[in-house]
Amino acid sequence: MAMVHRTTMKPTKLELLTGWLPKQSWYVGDAETPELVKAGGFRLDDPEGAVGIEFMVVVDTTAQEPVAYLVPMGYRGAELEGVPGDALIGTSEHGVLGTRWIYDGVHDPVVTAQLRALLRGEAIPQHQSESDTPDPTVTVHGTGPDDGLDVHVNRVLRPTEAAPGSSGRVVAGWTWPDGTAARGVLATAVPR
Repeated sequence: MAMVHRTTMKPTKLELLTGWLPKQSWYVGDAETPELVKAGGFRLDDPEGAVGIEFMVVVDTTAQEPVAYLVPMGYRGAELEGVPGDALIGTSEHGVLGTRWIYDGVHDPVVTAQLRALLRGEAIPQHQSESDTPDPTVTVHGTGPDDGLDVHVNRVLRPTEAAPGSSGRVVAGWTWPDGTAARGVLATAVPR
């Protein structure tokens, strides 16, 4: 199981995402500099123990109606070769592990492999900030990916449960800035 360290990161994940998020094609905000708050998420374990895997939900509070975004992230001790330049969210100095290269998880093969494993029922979602603690609020419904299916990550989150009988999906919750709880589909298995 992955160890969650109680330490500092400079810059913080939210600081890195503040600069990275507005440059993404799926960003729906108007602000050049969003005001982000951490609103939820979970972790998955890398079976090899080399890559930190986090699915973070952040809410941009600059819009009239706050917008929730899902950012899967892979934390690595070295650069990841063969990925697009915009896959790197940034680097940060971790108080225990040193320099971390933080990648957009949809471009990190370890992150995507573990998301597929979660959809197949072969991985257990972990609490976002506690070591060795499963997160039972993250649920998987339907059939997970196989040779004929791929995984789609929902970047802009909408509060809704998945329709019964739809393809495999990961459902989890987050909290809006006013304290209201929401749940929605974070990822789905889709035909290739």
